[in-house]
Amino acid sequence: MMMPSIFGEDLFDTFFDDFGWPSRRTSRPAVSTSNIMRTDVRETETGYELDIDLPGYKKEDVQAELKEGYLTITAKSNSNNDQKDANGRYIRRERYSGTCSRRFYVGDDIEQTDIKAKFENGILKIAVPKKEAKPVVEENKYITIEG
Repeated sequence: MMMPSIFGEDLFDTFFDDFGWPSRRTSRPAVSTSNIMRTDVRETETGYELDIDLPGYKKEDVQAELKEGYLTITAKSNSNNDQKDANGRYIRRERYSGTCSRRFYVGDDIEQTDIKAKFENGILKIAVPKKEAKPVVEENKYITIEG
């Protein structure tokens, strides 16, 4: 029995091979998934800076959405590697289509206009400001007791 690969892309890369299931390695995308959406988060005095690696993606493929305090980054990819010989017959046809996304909780007080994003050289740079925490005011709600 083969031991699972703990240094590969996934702990279960080879684990299920001994059970007669198809190897998951035969259907790997052309783009290595271990390099997609790697994120560096830095805290500054005024906020947070995120650098998200998106190699091979274009600006048009990337979308950022703020909803209910969560910042969601989504990247979509479609690639087609058709190669034909001199007679127009296919020598190789490979297609890859996929979506990856990451979510970050940025707080309920952050507005869409507060977040700044810039995409260059395959890196999405996002600046999220810090908002001062509003003091919580305890409100006592007494119930009237009749008697």
